[in-house]
Amino acid sequence: MKKPIILSILILLVLGSFSCIQIENKFTALPPGPWRAVLKLPLNHVPLSIEAKEELVKEYSIEKNYRELPFIINVVYINQDSFNLEIINGEEKIMVSDIVYALDRSTAKDTLTINFPAYDTYIKAIYEENFIEGAWYVNYKENYSIPFIAYQGKDQRFKVEPVDAAVDLTGEWEVTFDHDKGENSYSAIGVFEQEGDKLTGTFKTETGDYRFLEGIVAGKKFYLSVFDGAHAFLFEGKETLADELTGIFYSGKHYQSNWIAKRAIETTKLTSPYDLSKSTTQQAIAFSFPNTKGEITSLEDDQYQGKPKLVNVMGTWCPNCRDEVNFLKENYNAIQDKGIEILSLSFERYREEHKSLSAIKRYKQSMEVPWEMLYAGYFNKAEANEILPFVDKVISYPTLFFIDAENRIKKIHTGFNGPATEEYSDFKNEFFEIINTIL
Repeated sequence: MKKPIILSILILLVLGSFSCIQIENKFTALPPGPWRAVLKLPLNHVPLSIEAKEELVKEYSIEKNYRELPFIINVVYINQDSFNLEIINGEEKIMVSDIVYALDRSTAKDTLTINFPAYDTYIKAIYEENFIEGAWYVNYKENYSIPFIAYQGKDQRFKVEPVDAAVDLTGEWEVTFDHDKGENSYSAIGVFEQEGDKLTGTFKTETGDYRFLEGIVAGKKFYLSVFDGAHAFLFEGKETLADELTGIFYSGKHYQSNWIAKRAIETTKLTSPYDLSKSTTQQAIAFSFPNTKGEITSLEDDQYQGKPKLVNVMGTWCPNCRDEVNFLKENYNAIQDKGIEILSLSFERYREEHKSLSAIKRYKQSMEVPWEMLYAGYFNKAEANEILPFVDKVISYPTLFFIDAENRIKKIHTGFNGPATEEYSDFKNEFFEIINTIL
């Protein structure tokens, strides 16, 4: 009888010793690794046809009153107390370090704020166990926010019915957006690469590209999305006839465009970016605008007298502009070595000058822009045309002026196709050839 009693005591001691062991959580905030994030676009934010509504009922459960715009976030810890977020769109990985993680006293819950200072937007969300829920806010648009949620440990971008791909979209497509709007339609080139059911690519327009898109092909349908802090794009499409596509493009919750496409039989070309805007004068141009310190800066200042210049017309809210600024930064030393100065003229979405200057200052700091950035005015293109009378029309942000030492415009490059396109490397080769013409 003694053996069972002794054995029981030993078991209790062992269990007791284990109950004292506490597994310490190595990280103080979000668990590391992938998270599947979703922006919830309301289904009723734009008019829908009866056919479109029936299609949505099939594709989304009745309980779900939103369309998913998904993207992947990777939580990367620097040390046990701090972390960055890596937003993944195909080949693009955007590291976000301006993050605030703290207890919200009003809700008594852990709250995460993800700031995109260059774009004047942010995500604010509550963290509970394995999910984060809140909204993405755009400061320069009045009352603009989109619900946001992210799930830990998920890395599948689109959650659609598992159907084998029945079409191969690899290659170039001639695309028409707003094809049902007559003169307001516009052309693009879709460039896609498909491996199995995985799809990546972009749409190239005359004024820039639609970023690094990533998605999936299911049957004859396909889905692509991107989120980078400024762009929130969702593309849905399907093959209707052999080598013909139709689809819908959603930009956030405020814009929808129908589009059609047919496979390009031969390499297609858009209008040259050097032919879209023209200088209205062969004489010297002039302008004066405040810099981020509020000081009036002009081409007549000593720093710019008698030097060739690159004038980058842009907006802090514009990702294609960011691509061009990054390009100029990467080549800044080579540009400076040739005695060329750079200036940025920023057209902002705020009417108030002080708000615009604050946005430009944040952008200059976060992007580490080494040249002067000036506040030129409101982003409306008609107003920009009046502010810059030496160009026939401003049709895109960004626009780059190549100006000689006498302040005469020698060349204008409209728009910017970024590193998601082949045109990016082509532009780099052209750029230094044009530079030589203004020396």
